[in-house]
Amino acid sequence: MKAASGNFRGLKVGFVLALSALLYGCSSGIAAPQEGLPVIEACFVSAAGTVPVKLEVARSSEQRQKGLMGRTSLAPDAGMLFEYSEPRDASHGFWMYKTLIPLDIAYLNQDGVIGSIRHMVPCASPSGSGCPTYPAGVPFIQAVEMNAGFFREHGIRRGDRLNLGKDNCPAR
Repeated sequence: MKAASGNFRGLKVGFVLALSALLYGCSSGIAAPQEGLPVIEACFVSAAGTVPVKLEVARSSEQRQKGLMGRTSLAPDAGMLFEYSEPRDASHGFWMYKTLIPLDIAYLNQDGVIGSIRHMVPCASPSGSGCPTYPAGVPFIQAVEMNAGFFREHGIRRGDRLNLGKDNCPAR
């Protein structure tokens, strides 16, 4: 009987430790990239030069809606490309509900040309309705979110282009 009691106590301690680790992981604010999203190599091409980036690609409505929610950081050259099957009008925008880091967003036309760039700040509202939207101001079919300051730091402006695929990126 004592051996069975010892095994039960060991199982109970193991369960408590596993549950504690799970709860700590959930409450730590660290969110992993969305599972199953492809990551592509791309580059922004401007008068200042070529800037290589790695972009997670969000194509479905669910993937786009989640976006970069919950992330506490992004690598300096990482971002997310939002692709739409049909163009969006100029009033369509993005929000920062449950997004923890400041971001910049570039809205692009069908040729990958940047029509506008907006700076977005995290929204602390407990509901999405309390968060502002950042409308494109131009029709677009793709959008790219990067760390705040990325576009300014690299001299990327309206009229510059995003090329998808490493083979489509000129040498620096």
